[in-house]
Amino acid sequence: MAKRNLAELKIPATAAFIPVAKRVAHTLGGQLGLSLMDLDELSIALTQACDSAIAAAEDLGSPADLKLTYFATTRALVVDVDLMPTTTALPLPAGKAVTHATRVDPELQRLAYEMIRCFVDDFRPVIEPRTGHVRYRMVKHLAG
Repeated sequence: MAKRNLAELKIPATAAFIPVAKRVAHTLGGQLGLSLMDLDELSIALTQACDSAIAAAEDLGSPADLKLTYFATTRALVVDVDLMPTTTALPLPAGKAVTHATRVDPELQRLAYEMIRCFVDDFRPVIEPRTGHVRYRMVKHLAG
């Protein structure tokens, strides 16, 4: 698989920045020749993958970024979504502890993964249980 790096994007792990990730995927996919339907499907899958990574970030209890890596193979657009804890966050005021009681329901996570699989040709979630590192790889093949 000959790999050609197209772009790398680092955004805060918040839903407000998901449209930026989708815009990059849409633009690059269009340049590679994905159909409008394929681009829409990739956008849906990317939104769900980013949402899942953001939920995992909330469970870590520390600020995090999403690192999105877009690359092309001879027959596909591949998007990796990595959850990256940050160390550059502003300190919290004294006495203001952050608690994250939002644990991801395993059934909801399974459904989210199944939804992503409906819209891309290959989906590979990797979650490191000791560190909480999350990585999602999505592949959308070019038609023809």
